[in-house]
Amino acid sequence: MISKNKIKLIRSLETKKGREKTGLFVAEGPKIVADLLHNNFVAEELFEEIEDIKKISFLQHPQSTLGIFHLPKEGRSRIADYTNIFNKHIDNKLTLTLDGVQDPGNLGTIIRIADWFGIENIFCSHETADCWSPKVVQATMGSIARVKLHYTDLNELIMSLPNSYPIYATLLDGSDIYKQELTPHGMIVMGNEGKGISSQLRSKINRKLLIPNFPPKHKTAESLNVAIATSIVCAEFRRRQI
Repeated sequence: MISKNKIKLIRSLETKKGREKTGLFVAEGPKIVADLLHNNFVAEELFEEIEDIKKISFLQHPQSTLGIFHLPKEGRSRIADYTNIFNKHIDNKLTLTLDGVQDPGNLGTIIRIADWFGIENIFCSHETADCWSPKVVQATMGSIARVKLHYTDLNELIMSLPNSYPIYATLLDGSDIYKQELTPHGMIVMGNEGKGISSQLRSKINRKLLIPNFPPKHKTAESLNVAIATSIVCAEFRRRQI
């Protein structure tokens, strides 16, 4: 039987403060737990008794497995050595950068999209939702085990890049993505659900893209969900490499 103190500790992991204090996060469901274990995440404790899981689960319908895992180093430290980060995670790679994406479902879906399209690193502003929250981990469906997220000052990160490095973003004043040259490497910036990309960061975009609606000039929805837009952009980048 699970103790009251253990229940209290696990419940605290719903908050970022609780996760930072303990260095732990929660993952639910046999697939997500298996993916984390397969990718060398360290489990503090695993629960497989459904009656215990019901007491600690954050899901409306608890699943048969719940794991308490240690946060990886990338999830607990702030990036400062931009030269090392560029050489290790950015140079000659396609990466995603998220400027204030706050909805846990959107963030989890974007992580899953990155995993599908072979994007191994996502750089996030400090205003972006915490990737280790139970809702985000659940929405990734295990992709959080394979995609590394780095929280940092995006302005400083981009300023540290070579002047010619491709920095893409979808903007209303951009050019049709299907008609533009897309490099096999570069940084794709996606903005906040309501405000888009901050003005400070927008000034650093050197490759502006537009996802056109269809048919042209036809009245449609005002905008696309950020996760859907991310999926369209990543798909087009990867299609060009086939």
